[in-house]
Amino acid sequence: MPKIRILTESDLRNVIDLDRDAIKCVEDAFDALATKDVRMPPILRLDIEDHNGEVDVKTAYVPGLDSFAIKISPGFFDNPKLGLPSVNGMMNLFSSKTGMLEAVLLDNGYLTDVRTAAAGGVAAHHLARKDAKHAAIFGAGVQARLQLKALTLVRDITSATIWARDIAKAEACAKKASLELGIPVSATDDGKEAASNADIIVTTTPAREPVLMADWIAPGTHVTAMGSDAEHKNEVDPALIGRADLYVCDSQAQTSILGELHHALAAGIVAPDAAFPELGQIIAKSATGRTSAAQITVCDLTGTGVQDTAIATLARQRCDLVAAGVEISS
Repeated sequence: MPKIRILTESDLRNVIDLDRDAIKCVEDAFDALATKDVRMPPILRLDIEDHNGEVDVKTAYVPGLDSFAIKISPGFFDNPKLGLPSVNGMMNLFSSKTGMLEAVLLDNGYLTDVRTAAAGGVAAHHLARKDAKHAAIFGAGVQARLQLKALTLVRDITSATIWARDIAKAEACAKKASLELGIPVSATDDGKEAASNADIIVTTTPAREPVLMADWIAPGTHVTAMGSDAEHKNEVDPALIGRADLYVCDSQAQTSILGELHHALAAGIVAPDAAFPELGQIIAKSATGRTSAAQITVCDLTGTGVQDTAIATLARQRCDLVAAGVEISS
């Protein structure tokens, strides 16, 4: 009988972390999206508005990989009031040859956190100025700290600022990030102040109205917007998409529906037939990235199934090497 490996969050945390290998894994996934016949269907989405909840299902088949992942990712944003995390979930890994279930990754959203932060690192690596030193993170949750960590893996970040509406949350996040990364991290509830001296800005909130305004962005700044992964979410002033010298998306098919581009289209700032480079094309050098230090660049990340297949495959391979988890017969 076929064997199925059951892997817990603890198993996965023991073998995979947000490091340069994870960033390379996600970078390769974006490259494949641009250069291979990747099959990535639209996101299946369920909104449970009665409980401020949402569920996304993402998947992708990447030619050359022996397995593909199907991820189920709930986000219930009132959960902290109940002493529960906002995000959890799991990934199922199937054989690309037979379709048989090979592994169940009970990661509680951990792998999603890693691959999302890694994508932020990839975006900054290819689009931010080489001499970027100061980062501003809009948001004060787990992903905020991870995004900052990812930036330190691709740029020589020497200081950072955490913004949140709740200054206490910003201060707590800043303290943790500073201890973890060994750099000074300040906190503020003034968004303009946070953005004013930043070389790189990352927005990582569930905001439904912009928290980052276009006229706050100085020439040379790179912005990665990764919180807007649903139609109703909007972190960035739509005018910034029009003002940017270079707008890049993870998947234009997604960002035109779910991301910041969606709001720029709705506002008439961007023409309906406008075409933009995708991150994978920048990586594969089939599209041009930053060409000068003065450019404002924006990367719109909505999260792709190809990232999930890539990180799940890497995690499963590492678990196999150390015989982690439990095998059961199907």
